Amino acid sequence: MENDPAAEIRERMARHWLSAETSIRAYVAAAIRAPADRDDVVQQIALTVARRFEQYDPQRPFLAWALWLAKSRIIDFYRAQGRQQEILSEVILDQIAQRLVENQNETSPRLRALEVCLEKLPKHSRSLIQLKYHDGFSIEKIAASMNSTPGAVRVALHRIRNLLADCIKQRLLSESDR
Repeated sequence: MENDPAAEIRERMARHWLSAETSIRAYVAAAIRAPADRDDVVQQIALTVARRFEQYDPQRPFLAWALWLAKSRIIDFYRAQGRQQEILSEVILDQIAQRLVENQNETSPRLRALEVCLEKLPKHSRSLIQLKYHDGFSIEKIAASMNSTPGAVRVALHRIRNLLADCIKQRLLSESDR
């Protein structure tokens, strides 16, 4: 079971999807106003990506391929609504997709640096970051859970953000020197 090709394909698809999902959601949000409709279309895109993943050429950027599929789902959405006149032109959708692909290439070294820098933080600092930015806790709720004051939590988060910013800057500089 270790070398299950289907499991490897699913894992590869999941990794690609997770790295592209934010950009795909931004793309859909540019074309569709209602949040519930956006969520439905993103789900349709995810299903399409899963069904057609075997057609994906790994030599090409995944995001570009997924946005191409997304464009079709957006057009289908408006056709089903009978509101084709409201859709952004295909040219504009193509331009948005191109910019998202370019931005993903620009931000990935920064995201990789952030991941490395987060791992370097002491456990307590990672916990604070987790509570604030992953779990979405308020400063007051974090303070209460840690038997601290909101002021102390604010100062600690400020210091952690500064450490992360410095670490990211150093990693990016060292990568550019290579």
